[in-house]
Amino acid sequence: MVATVPPVARKRTKTNRAALFDRDGVLIVDTGYLSRPCDIRWVEGAQRALSRLAALDYRRFVVTNQSGVAKGYFAEAAIARVHDAMQAALPAPVKIDAFAYCPHHQDGIVARYTRICECRKPAPGMLERLIADHHIDRSASFLVGDRASDLEAAERAGIRAFLFGGGDLDRFVADILEAL
Repeated sequence: MVATVPPVARKRTKTNRAALFDRDGVLIVDTGYLSRPCDIRWVEGAQRALSRLAALDYRRFVVTNQSGVAKGYFAEAAIARVHDAMQAALPAPVKIDAFAYCPHHQDGIVARYTRICECRKPAPGMLERLIADHHIDRSASFLVGDRASDLEAAERAGIRAFLFGGGDLDRFVADILEAL
C-alpha cells in the first residue's frame, strides 16, 4: 500500500469518522487501466458526495487496486498523476485525505510487483494501514465499492461496506448517511 498524496493537514478529533471509496467505478468512471489524467471522468454526484461528507467532518480516502503496474501497462508514476489530477479537480475543503493503492498482482509481468500481498483487495491491508495511520474509528466509518472484493476487504477490516451499482453517488451516500 502506498499513499500517493500526503494526508491533508487537520486537527485530530476524538473520533475520526471516515468514508473510504474504491476509485474506478465509484468515484470515477471505470475505463479500464486508467493511466492518463485526461481520461478521468467523474461519476455523477461524486464530487457532491465528497462535499457532503466534508461538511459532516468525515475524512475521505481512496483505496484502489492498480494491477496495471504489475501487468506492465503503466508505471506507478501514472497513478500519482491521476490522483494529483483528481485532487486538483476538488476544492480545498473537499480534497481526499489520502490515496492508497496496490500495484501488485500475482499474474504480473513486472517482477518487482508480481506477488500476492496483503494490500490487494480483498485483503484488508490498505484499509488497515489507513485505519492505523489516520486513527479511524471503524464503527463510525464505511466503505463504498463496486465489487465483491471491496466489500470483503471492508468486512475483514471491520468496516461497514456498501455496494454501489452506478447512478448518482451523492444520492447513494446521502442514503447511507440517513441509514447510519
